[in-house]
Amino acid sequence: MPPEFHFEDPPPYGVVEQVSPMVRRVVANNPSKFTYHGTGTFIVGPPSGGEVSIVDAGPDDDLHVAAVLQAVEGQRVTHLLVTHTHPDHSPATTAVREATGATTFGFGPHPPEAVIAHENRVRRALEAGEEPEDGEGAGDRDFVPDVVVGDGDVLDGDGYGFEVLHTPGHISNHLCFALREESTLFTGDHVMGWSTTVVPAPDGDLNDYLANLRRLLSRPETTYRPTHGPPLTNPTRYVRSLISHREMREHQIVAALANGPRDIRSIVTDLYADIHVDLHKAAAASVHSHLVALSRAGRAVAEPKEADDNETRDGVEEDWKADWRLT
Repeated sequence: MPPEFHFEDPPPYGVVEQVSPMVRRVVANNPSKFTYHGTGTFIVGPPSGGEVSIVDAGPDDDLHVAAVLQAVEGQRVTHLLVTHTHPDHSPATTAVREATGATTFGFGPHPPEAVIAHENRVRRALEAGEEPEDGEGAGDRDFVPDVVVGDGDVLDGDGYGFEVLHTPGHISNHLCFALREESTLFTGDHVMGWSTTVVPAPDGDLNDYLANLRRLLSRPETTYRPTHGPPLTNPTRYVRSLISHREMREHQIVAALANGPRDIRSIVTDLYADIHVDLHKAAAASVHSHLVALSRAGRAVAEPKEADDNETRDGVEEDWKADWRLT
């Protein structure tokens, strides 16, 4: 069974909402199957006057940037924190930085090999007349933080502070930020209440993702604020359910391979027989992430089929076409 998801009504776009004594939120009007109602930009600090920090400035959207800047009018923005470089999270950082003079903080730029692999998959899907299952986009090539931060770093604001957690899995440069004063973790896309997290290979890594979910179980935070969707106020229980769901799916995939090699399409047909065929491409992405995780753990291997005469494929594309077997 999937986790018990948490939903919310569509928010008022471009309007600043006070969601806790120290945190406000402005939601971008970029709803999709990957962003839910849109990207939530968080402003941390006093509601008026003083110094504040911003978590995930959001997409390259002039209206959203204007709404964020209006929300901090009369305040000094000192920190621009970026959870990761998918295009719904980091591109607006440039415009907000230019307008405020704030310093940007992140793990680093999007890995170029991940961008190339994504673009190749999208191109091939379009050439085949298919809708690309492109996850969250090719990544923000332009973002390079002023200050590179990593696991365990502490960032001090005016009367508050953040602990940095490096949480690769969804993407290798993913960070979470723990706000000490409100026992709150800004989780980006690492943990979301409305959906499970996409873990797209090659940059996404399900083994890393699960390790970083398990790591959260010993953390003290009592509230999670994902970039998309509502807060989670019983996060430990929810994280346990995410882990259990992924472990269950892994067991099913291993069982599906027990009688010999199979390709992703046939595994999806069996394991997702109860969902509409329109969702099978997304299900295949999930199965692929599990198979890659098994491969990286030395438990499974892909046996690529021969390419067509005029076709070349990268390693990820070959994985999708391959027969998979247990080792």
